[in-house]
Amino acid sequence: MNITIIGTGYVGLVTGTCLADIGNSVCCLDIDPRKIEILNSGGVPIHEPGLRELIQANVEAGRLTFTTDVAAAVAFGDIQFIAVGTPPDEDGSADLQYVLAAARNIGRHMTGFKVIVDKSTVPVGTASKVSAAIQAELRLRYPGPGLAGAEPQAQAPGFSVVSNPEFLKEGAAVEDFMRPDRIVLGVDATPEGQHALTLMRQLYAPFNRNHERTRVMDVKSAEFTKYAANAMLATRISFMNELANLAEKLGADIEHVRKGIGSDPRIGYDFLYAGAGYGGSCFPKDVKALIKTAAVDGGMDLKVLAAVEAANQQQKHVLATKVKARFGADLSGKHFALWGLAFKANTDDMREASSLTVIADLVAAGATVTAYDPVATEHARPLLQAHEGVDFADSPMAALNGADALLIVTEWKEFRSPDFDSIKASLKSPVIFDGRNLYDPKWVRGMGFEYLAIGR
Repeated sequence: MNITIIGTGYVGLVTGTCLADIGNSVCCLDIDPRKIEILNSGGVPIHEPGLRELIQANVEAGRLTFTTDVAAAVAFGDIQFIAVGTPPDEDGSADLQYVLAAARNIGRHMTGFKVIVDKSTVPVGTASKVSAAIQAELRLRYPGPGLAGAEPQAQAPGFSVVSNPEFLKEGAAVEDFMRPDRIVLGVDATPEGQHALTLMRQLYAPFNRNHERTRVMDVKSAEFTKYAANAMLATRISFMNELANLAEKLGADIEHVRKGIGSDPRIGYDFLYAGAGYGGSCFPKDVKALIKTAAVDGGMDLKVLAAVEAANQQQKHVLATKVKARFGADLSGKHFALWGLAFKANTDDMREASSLTVIADLVAAGATVTAYDPVATEHARPLLQAHEGVDFADSPMAALNGADALLIVTEWKEFRSPDFDSIKASLKSPVIFDGRNLYDPKWVRGMGFEYLAIGR
């Protein structure tokens, strides 16, 4: 099938590359010429394990191309995926300007039936707005018989808007796409909607060979499903973080508690890790957007999600609070090593990263910081340039030189089994603040470290 992907960000690039890898011809469109230049020169603007190799293989096979030509991209694909950003607006709602701009471009250039797929995470009701934007453009091109400018016998091409939310984890996105646990399709009951469903089933057929993963529903339910999923996962994280803070006061170990409750099949082990708060491009934005949607469109106050958001914001300050409790509220003259800048491992994404809050708190108290991250440093530099006394190291051990203590903020694999003797020798004082609970407290303390983790 011929597929157009509008937007070469995280979701669009992974979606387009994976669809090309199963044999489709895919054209990826972006209006940012810098991104397209990087991709056409063999580069990749994001860090995602396995993606670079997959892009290279499919470009060489002729199944994957990149362009800034809007008209050519609209003409190319029978199915048009909208995978542009939906950043939070000032009031917390999702900003749909890029989604609707993509829809208008499709309406301006389409000449035959198109399936328009909302792949971006969008509020309930967005498909109707996308449809209206396309219809408005088509009415300008096909005003109807008897109206000035109308083409003789001209009939506007048909289309249908489908909701197909993504459920990709950064750091495991290729695997998630290739082996999905579910494929959600929200379609209309109209003839056009059912034709779109047929085409979407054909597109996703290779992913359903082992068993049926497709969940077909109405469009609004599909849009809601994405928000509900992320809100549920964020809730689990904030809940465990609050339990971890309580566990410390009660003398319990949150890791033992996690294993105890996770063994209950009704609960499970996923997303029960206490830490320094969640970040990234999805959870913070989607929780805020769902709260706003409930207030504006539903007249409801989502008290649980408001608490989830508040608890997460508070949790991002916990690590620095521990530092000040140990070294004093005034950290002037103190220098700290920080391992991990990205919001999670296996990505260079710095959006809403807990490290930004931790570093800001330390610097505000008078400290200086040397940070290390395997891949996110270049993205972190401009975000931290306003803070004096922040620099970056090329290796974990180099970050330790002259530091009064080590803070761990991201759970990169290379941090899981370090040389503790070298760490101890490099630090002025053998103190580790572990914001991801990577180590066994008894073992690390037995090595002579003062070990301060989350809920332990």
